[in-house]
Amino acid sequence: MKVAIAADHAGLPLKAAMGHVIKSLGHEVLDLGAHEYDKDDDYPDFARYIGNAIQHGQAQRGILLCGSGVGASITANKMNGIRAAVCHDAYSAAQGVEHDDMNVLCLGSRIVGESLADALVRAFLAAKFSGEARHQRRLEKVLAIEKSG
Repeated sequence: MKVAIAADHAGLPLKAAMGHVIKSLGHEVLDLGAHEYDKDDDYPDFARYIGNAIQHGQAQRGILLCGSGVGASITANKMNGIRAAVCHDAYSAAQGVEHDDMNVLCLGSRIVGESLADALVRAFLAAKFSGEARHQRRLEKVLAIEKSG
């Protein structure tokens, strides 16, 4: 699977480590920045990069890092076809994919350390959408809301 990863200045310290985790699992990494520290960069830009990559088929999933993960999640969810969530536990990181077809994991680098982030990324990437009737029905409702604007 191709996994896009991006971070603003607050998420930058954790981004490189998570890129290594993704590669260690046999996935391809699409690094969308930041590539150097810039205290004035903004998380919405990196959320857009991740969203665009998924929308255009350049990546199947994304990992987006900022200070809390919240702003990145809010921004990413404004984009069609993006289902992003902040997760601070492995159950939610996996269940978000299995039940909700989540395609972007948002992490707060000021909230989770490297060890927990590693576990979250592993859970997220190992999970598959169940396709169960109840989950598919709910996803279709989410998609209808997205289309209605």
